[in-house]
Amino acid sequence: MSDVTTSTNRYAGSSIQKVALVVGIVFLLVGIAGFVPGLISGDLGGAGHGSMAMLLGIFQVSVLHNIVHLLFGVVGLLAANRATGSRMYLVIGGVVYFVLWVYGLFTAGTMSGANFVPLNWADNWLHLVLAIGMVALGVVFPRGRRTPVGA
Repeated sequence: MSDVTTSTNRYAGSSIQKVALVVGIVFLLVGIAGFVPGLISGDLGGAGHGSMAMLLGIFQVSVLHNIVHLLFGVVGLLAANRATGSRMYLVIGGVVYFVLWVYGLFTAGTMSGANFVPLNWADNWLHLVLAIGMVALGVVFPRGRRTPVGA
């Protein structure tokens, strides 16, 4: 048995794991907020551009959109278990948001069936910020340092 362990063996034990945990919690909170009357205005639809619900009066949401945020949050909580999983969550999640941003350039604010999430322009530009932020966090934060057992 080794007398040295890494902080990455503990849940959210390294910096990158803490970042993934915080990002996951934020996604969970946003997903929950999308169902809270008072934080949303308008009619919350299941999916598609027909949902007229607006989170904080800015971001168009639907039940599907909120579920996606909740799932991203759960994945973040699970990823915080390991440094490699945390880094993958941030980088791959950021790439997914970049793809969603590109998709939104063609669909945001439209009344077409392609806008099934739904997205408006505020959502779309937030997706670009999330893409850049998540990838940057995944690349910049260290994996963790080796620490003596019991430290």
